[in-house]
Amino acid sequence: MSTAPGTASGTAPWRDPALPAPVRVDDLLARMTLEEKTAQLYGVWVGAATDGDGVAPLQREMTADHDWDELITLGLGQLTRSFGTAPVDPALGAQALARAQRRIAEAGRFGIPAVAHEECLAGFTAWQATAYPVPLAWGATFDPALVEELGGRIGRDLRAAGVHQGLAPVLDVVRDLRWGRVEETIGEDPYLVGTIGTAYVRGLESAGVVATLKHFAGYASSAGARNLAPVRAGGRELAEVTLPPFEMALREGGARSVMAAYTETDGVPASADPRLLTELLREDWGFTGTVVADYFGIGFLQSLHRVAADPAEAARIALEAGIDVELPTLSCYGTPLVDAVRDGRIPEALVDRAARRVLLQKCELGLLDPDWTPETGERVDLDSAGNRALARRLAEESVVLLDNPGGALPLVPDARIAVVGPRAADALAMLGCYSFPSHVLTHHPEVPLGIDIPTVLDALRAELPDAKVAFAEGCGVSDPDTSGFAEAVARASESEVCVAVLGDRAGLFGRGTSGEGCDAEDLRLPGAQAELLDALVATGVPVVLVLLTGRPYALGRWQGRLAAVVQAFFPGEEGGPALAGVLSGRVNPSGRLPVSVPHRPGGQPWTYLQPPLGLAGEVSNLDPTPLYPFGHGGSYTAFAWEDFTGPEAEIPTDGGYDLSLTVRNTGERAGAEVVQLYLHDPVASVTRPDIRLIGYRRVELSPGEARRLTFRFHTDLSSFPDRTGTRIVEPGELELRLAASGTDVRHRARLRLTGPVRPVGAGRRLRCEVTETEA
Repeated sequence: MSTAPGTASGTAPWRDPALPAPVRVDDLLARMTLEEKTAQLYGVWVGAATDGDGVAPLQREMTADHDWDELITLGLGQLTRSFGTAPVDPALGAQALARAQRRIAEAGRFGIPAVAHEECLAGFTAWQATAYPVPLAWGATFDPALVEELGGRIGRDLRAAGVHQGLAPVLDVVRDLRWGRVEETIGEDPYLVGTIGTAYVRGLESAGVVATLKHFAGYASSAGARNLAPVRAGGRELAEVTLPPFEMALREGGARSVMAAYTETDGVPASADPRLLTELLREDWGFTGTVVADYFGIGFLQSLHRVAADPAEAARIALEAGIDVELPTLSCYGTPLVDAVRDGRIPEALVDRAARRVLLQKCELGLLDPDWTPETGERVDLDSAGNRALARRLAEESVVLLDNPGGALPLVPDARIAVVGPRAADALAMLGCYSFPSHVLTHHPEVPLGIDIPTVLDALRAELPDAKVAFAEGCGVSDPDTSGFAEAVARASESEVCVAVLGDRAGLFGRGTSGEGCDAEDLRLPGAQAELLDALVATGVPVVLVLLTGRPYALGRWQGRLAAVVQAFFPGEEGGPALAGVLSGRVNPSGRLPVSVPHRPGGQPWTYLQPPLGLAGEVSNLDPTPLYPFGHGGSYTAFAWEDFTGPEAEIPTDGGYDLSLTVRNTGERAGAEVVQLYLHDPVASVTRPDIRLIGYRRVELSPGEARRLTFRFHTDLSSFPDRTGTRIVEPGELELRLAASGTDVRHRARLRLTGPVRPVGAGRRLRCEVTETEA
């Protein structure tokens, strides 16, 4: 790599890997011009479309053309989505990215490459890359170790392709099931979101990829479940529900980047909030990484939020708040920022602060080292056999058996089966909106999927070769046309069992029934699917409902009328075989609900984290009680919970307490049980959720096998923000509940906390450790 004569020497302190990173970066910053420093604060989206609907909010309006050759003479902070903008062969894409990086390094005085970032919400969002189950399916596994393995695999694929930063995971906690981005979340409980999300971060970071936590903070609490709508959550709700997963992923996962949310809370946009992005994130939590803008988020301070008069003012507000990098392209942090610094409207110290953070991260990534090279030297295979095996295992663990009252499942191997529904024979039924086929390929209909995605129909025929399987679509996903009902009813009537495969079509900004910008008015099944299901049930043939969705839908209309109900949340490219395995009995279902399944389509928003006034009562005719509660899920085997030890006890407000039980598989086949620990606080100085999850353990058992589980509760887990916003542990009564779901309580332990009110800070315990031994 060359540097311009007479400028940055290869022997300068900033080039010396033996020196501490802060020393190197301070030396480099002192050598840079204002323009060169600001160039480190933005990304460039090469090849981004400026027409059409795009893959980001208001992409067409917010994207401008730039002179690439002139731009990179100043250096460049980030390269936006080299793989995720259009279909490109992965090996060729890696070569093209390496060439672009070499050009950037050669064009600038200091030879510093850009940070290349990509989306990796459910796998590397690139053509021919493995499409894994969506995060909501990760939550259904209740298996952090498996999700950590997932993060590691995705991270290694990103690094092999030359990518440094992944824009994941989403740590938003579901607050309204109608929100289009429910599929991108891990669930409706902050402890589940925090533990699963932290596991993914650990995996991604273990591969040397910068994990980016999003969307910080409050994005999922938008009013009316509308994407980008104002957030009307109070400060205590944010502290209790929204913030804990981010804190855990930073403290325990080591995430090195955070993405500011689009939304505003109580009139203050997140991108303009120094209390959030500086005081809380950096001063209270000790975060030292980079804060990046969500795509066009800084420009939105002017165009959508109207708290800035022009791009320069938007740049000032964002820098003051603590946003270091403008993504996906330059609008505010380019010429408007430079001009505003030159004329005294913005202190250069703000630029220096952000540039120092960016360069420190580049230093950590090796991008300032003299031996840096853009070629990784690794083979680029983004859908390896190992990837597919992991995708299959994750899909299998995520399938939730909601109901099987008469034992209709597993299916009889040689049965006459009618497979009906708009999701049965469509490969895209498996994928969420941030998979490459759903996210990008819809704009390139001439390009093949690039990966093999068996449908439920094909997988079931392969799984049960002796069965006689007939198919009818019945209806589309979202249109009201019922002309296909007659054929569907005929196929069902001729069969011994009907498998109705219904659900969502993932898309963006109204082009789907689930996904970013695809918010729902209510929780009825889309289109004519509910009427199709009614017609199938009316035949009298047993109907097994299989749902492929990005959110739960209200199912109370069919309560007691279905032979079985199976829920899968966009289970990825191996979802078809995984579902066929559950239906055949080859796979024993072990998924548990990360979100409640509503009884009725109205009465929203509702999640299980409710104080007394949020529960059913006589003062309202609307009963929000779900049909299937958070944590619910069935199995083809049975488990006994034995030898519980958890007597009543008194412990100090800074004490701990162990609960133990033995879980035994009393059935005839191997299976997995998920033991969940909930906290109930009967009297407190502020209202509390009736119950909330504070621990869990997934345990796999062979027939007759037993394991002893010990949950190590600490009083920190009972802490909450008091009326002043101070997080405290309060003396008084507590009840710990070991349960198979939010409502299926098996054992209770009653505690009395004694001593003074105890304030707790950022060093408090965030998780309940669980040990597992032979019984």
